[in-house]
Amino acid sequence: MANGLRKWVAEKWVDIGSKRKDGSYAPCGRSKGEKRKGYPKCVPLAKARSMSEGQRRSAVARKRAAGNKGPKPTNVSTFAKRRKMSMGGLV
Repeated sequence: MANGLRKWVAEKWVDIGSKRKDGSYAPCGRSKGEKRKGYPKCVPLAKARSMSEGQRRSAVARKRAAGNKGPKPTNVSTFAKRRKMSMGGLV
């Protein structure tokens, strides 16, 4: 358990909501006094690279739609849940 947690903490976390012009991502978190548009959606760099552009946009949109209600950040799922298909269409 402790080994998995150390690995998780040691990963390079990036904000997929703020992509730079050179294609890299801003590091997760903010420096003192830094202003950014919208709430950060942070994922490990390896996961950010494996996601499609649509998946990244969807995750950031859901994070920003959830907003920040209170002193703690609101967590949202990185990948949207798939909708089930029924005989008549989507459920």
